[in-house]
Amino acid sequence: DYVDEESISTIISRLRRITEIQKVMVEQFRIMETMTPLDFLEFRDFLIPASGFQSFQFRMVENKLGLKATSRLQYNRKIYSQALSEEHQQAVKKSETETSLFTLLEKWLERTPFLNFKGFNFLDSYKKAVNEMLDGDEQIIRNNATLSESDKENEIKELEKTRANFLALFDEDMHNDLVKKEMRHMSFKATHAALFINLYRDEPILHLPFMLLTYLTNIDELFSTWRYNHSMMVHRMIGTKIGTGGSSGYNYLKATVESHKIFNDLFNLSTFLIPRSALPPIPPEIKNQLGFFFTFNNEN
Repeated sequence: DYVDEESISTIISRLRRITEIQKVMVEQFRIMETMTPLDFLEFRDFLIPASGFQSFQFRMVENKLGLKATSRLQYNRKIYSQALSEEHQQAVKKSETETSLFTLLEKWLERTPFLNFKGFNFLDSYKKAVNEMLDGDEQIIRNNATLSESDKENEIKELEKTRANFLALFDEDMHNDLVKKEMRHMSFKATHAALFINLYRDEPILHLPFMLLTYLTNIDELFSTWRYNHSMMVHRMIGTKIGTGGSSGYNYLKATVESHKIFNDLFNLSTFLIPRSALPPIPPEIKNQLGFFFTFNNEN
């Protein structure tokens, strides 16, 4: 599971290439939308029963990225592989059991060494900074003369919801319970590592890890954009008619935009970001480890 630094730059280069390919895929809908609904209806019946459900390669890509079978929406109460040929069913079922990009990312993040390093405990320091920030917000609300007492109470209630949201980040049992409910997906430690990388992205050694996480969210976002554009094109062409593959068409496709996200936990990290000015300072001996070292020998 070890990944050396040279490999990280190669991974980032390839992830960037994937995003450029995805952008071309998204743009292709503009060409298809030059066709009118009436034009499409002229040949739509010839497509039946063909549909996107038969694209086993797209399902393979989803599985390789880490989309779980339990997260997939069913159509006509059938699992997605039933629309495929026997050969392709075996291929996608095999891909479900193989190590996905999501799993590899999670294991890589769990090895981040600076979360508890040389007396510095990131989670404890971060928790203290968050509590100070939220306590400050509460004082601002209570001292705001422009708010009525009722408005203040409402604001305080919203602030308490924010505190509760952070609580699951600090409590491993609560986090694991959310994972079981599929409300979160990454492990407790991997989530903290990803948060650490996002918060301290300006440290030289974290530049590449931050770029890697950014490109993964870009890939997920572009897949969501592609799905959304697909659903809108279907809505435009056939309205709410049943799709050629027997699905609910537009409604099914629109629902997959949210339910088929893979790196949703990375998107949700923005919930837990705090201003740079409020970040707990990193001890000098650890900060040196996060920088680049250059040795220069000056010989007389």
